Amino acid sequence: MNMTEPKNFAPAGLRGKLQLDEPMSAHVSWRAGGRAERCYTPADLQDLANFLATCEGPVYFVGLGSNLLVRDGGLRGTVILLHGALNHIRVTDEGLVYAEAGVSSPKVASFAAQKNLEGAEFLSGIPGTVGGALAMNAGCYGSETWQCVERVHTIDEHGALRERLPQDYEIGYRHVALRVMSNGEWGMKNGAGAPHHPEEWFVAAWFRFVPGNGKAAKLKAKEWLAKRMATQPLTLPNAGSVFRNPPGDYAARLIEASGLKGLTIGGAQVSEKHANFIVNLGNAKAADIEKLIAEVQAKVKELNGVELVREVKIIGDRG
Repeated sequence: MNMTEPKNFAPAGLRGKLQLDEPMSAHVSWRAGGRAERCYTPADLQDLANFLATCEGPVYFVGLGSNLLVRDGGLRGTVILLHGALNHIRVTDEGLVYAEAGVSSPKVASFAAQKNLEGAEFLSGIPGTVGGALAMNAGCYGSETWQCVERVHTIDEHGALRERLPQDYEIGYRHVALRVMSNGEWGMKNGAGAPHHPEEWFVAAWFRFVPGNGKAAKLKAKEWLAKRMATQPLTLPNAGSVFRNPPGDYAARLIEASGLKGLTIGGAQVSEKHANFIVNLGNAKAADIEKLIAEVQAKVKELNGVELVREVKIIGDRG
């Protein structure tokens, strides 16, 4: 098949949209990076399950792409685009907020406030989707995503759907990992005889927020959004905080103390407004951003003795 030009079509028996040779710069907030071999936008959760049941090769799930860098050489395999696809949100009979993985985190905060629920306000400061927030335990203003999670809905590489509880995961600061059970729950072993399970992705979650004052919740979210706009470089393409905060310190402080604010490689720059942000000045390549990340890590290590750990994910082939 000639893949020099993008082609959009619905595969036989499926209701979603398949795109070939799709530029990932259109799907990540840095607005940089290579092309994906295939992108699939599911019609709904069941359509996604049907697609994965027949899909071969590597699979990547992408929401708003606000925590992701795709290298200039692009991706082999299939990218599942969730934003605008898995976008259902509702209050259940249990009083929980059920939100699918493609719903933006700020929308969850707004929806909860409309329903006179409190505790979701911090989600207004997370520039990504529910799926991404679950995958990395995103947080801000002293709260983290998994503090509010009652249970989650997942899908595996074979299209099997299941519900899981928080105790099924190891959860920490910007870290979430499915525990490998030793009781043979998944019924599969790898070549070394160790427990193995198919890869899983989050497709929805049930959140528990507390009944309260919706107007107060909206006001708090508005105040936090104003603070975010005043302190972060939101007018330029970025991926939020690039590095995790080391114990007892702040990545931004260490970067600024190392004299790295404004450091530029190609079209990428350490933000002069917030040192833990790297911005695309307009023509950055993914390689510029990756080189700048490495340079910041090296300088902070050299001058402060601290190894900064990336919060953003980097995938794909080098150009």
